[in-house]
Amino acid sequence: MEAPGSDRQYHIGLGPGEVAPWVLLVGDPARAHRVARHFQSVRVERQSREFVTLTGEFQGLPVTVTGTGIGCDNIEIAVLELLALQPNATFLRVGSCGALPEHIALGDLVISTGALRLESTSLGFVEPGYPAFAHHEAVLALVSAAESLRAPYACGVTATASGFYGWQGRQDMAVRSRMPDLVARLQEQNVANFEMESSTLFTLATLAGVRAGTVCAAYTNRAREQVIDAAEKEPAESRAIAVGLRALRFLARMEERSQGNPFHLANQEAFQFDGEP
Repeated sequence: MEAPGSDRQYHIGLGPGEVAPWVLLVGDPARAHRVARHFQSVRVERQSREFVTLTGEFQGLPVTVTGTGIGCDNIEIAVLELLALQPNATFLRVGSCGALPEHIALGDLVISTGALRLESTSLGFVEPGYPAFAHHEAVLALVSAAESLRAPYACGVTATASGFYGWQGRQDMAVRSRMPDLVARLQEQNVANFEMESSTLFTLATLAGVRAGTVCAAYTNRAREQVIDAAEKEPAESRAIAVGLRALRFLARMEERSQGNPFHLANQEAFQFDGEP
């Protein structure tokens, strides 16, 4: 949606030519600036409402980072307006989360394979049972990036909540969640983490026919009721950013090598076999 009398998008304030085909999405607008510190150059810097965007070059790759603010409603606005300017964009979300299993340590990364939709924003586009899944190439790129950087990580299903307190089962506030057993229920379903954006991102990306994935640093562990120390928070965020940026480079290389076709091992010369299976 363009602003009246303008060629700029209504909420994010960006215009034609200002969005790269490779996009990182971060919740914290300040994190957008921290991502852009890794760029070799920045050609666009814009803030409109809570949305902060910088577009530049990272190791030869044109990259946009947008700070969306918190929640699926903000992700809906950002993704759809970014797609209006760059219809073939690839999106990777770099965020923070609360881990649910005991074995995920504070500061570890969680790479989402799909998302449980504990939110209503995506219902504006799909039926209640519609799956929210990360693109397989994005998952492969994020895992490859984490492995190459030796960043500790886990893969699994993410629960995307529409709130931080009630919809994440928290009981220690002035108003208590009506779902005191939510964490235990999700642990029984092998859900890896809580966050607040990915299911809408995955749904919109699937509908638009583009790639999307998510990597989050675990700032809490709900099973152990632990919260990351302030001194460990920045290193964890930095690992997530590094993995997100490297994953974009892997995706670009995958796209280049597969020449516009889906990337898979059979179309890579090193993995081809002679003779019958």
